[in-house]
Amino acid sequence: MTENPRSKIGKTSDAELVKRLLMESYGYAPELMYEIRGRYHKVYAWKPCALNLSGPDRNGVYFGRVESDGIRLSIEGAFLVGPKATKNVIELDDEGAKRYLAGESVEIYDKALNGWVILKWRSYYLGSAKAKEGRLINYVPKERRLKLE
Repeated sequence: MTENPRSKIGKTSDAELVKRLLMESYGYAPELMYEIRGRYHKVYAWKPCALNLSGPDRNGVYFGRVESDGIRLSIEGAFLVGPKATKNVIELDDEGAKRYLAGESVEIYDKALNGWVILKWRSYYLGSAKAKEGRLINYVPKERRLKLE
């Protein structure tokens, strides 16, 4: 991806942009409604429903964030995309999963892999990371990290 996707915000529909980024990065985009909000370009996703409990301006679950080089999925976003993703999914072993969930960066064998990836451990999707120079850069929020002993 050569062009900053953030430059497309407001020039194309949010749903169209998010779906394009998901297809480019992961090969799959769930059929959901998408909205990009705020100066941090956070993406919220939901399915339309006749029962309106949250108000018109607060639909959805935090799904991820549009970054200058693609889309970074939240843990929930990785759960929604991961099972049908066809590319950029990295499986971690038990030790790698523990270290990642504790907030550490993890070494990977594929030194050529660069960009946003979904992390999987067994049948669970752990979130997303940025692969760069043989490492997975950690994006697990501090309040959601495991405490290792």
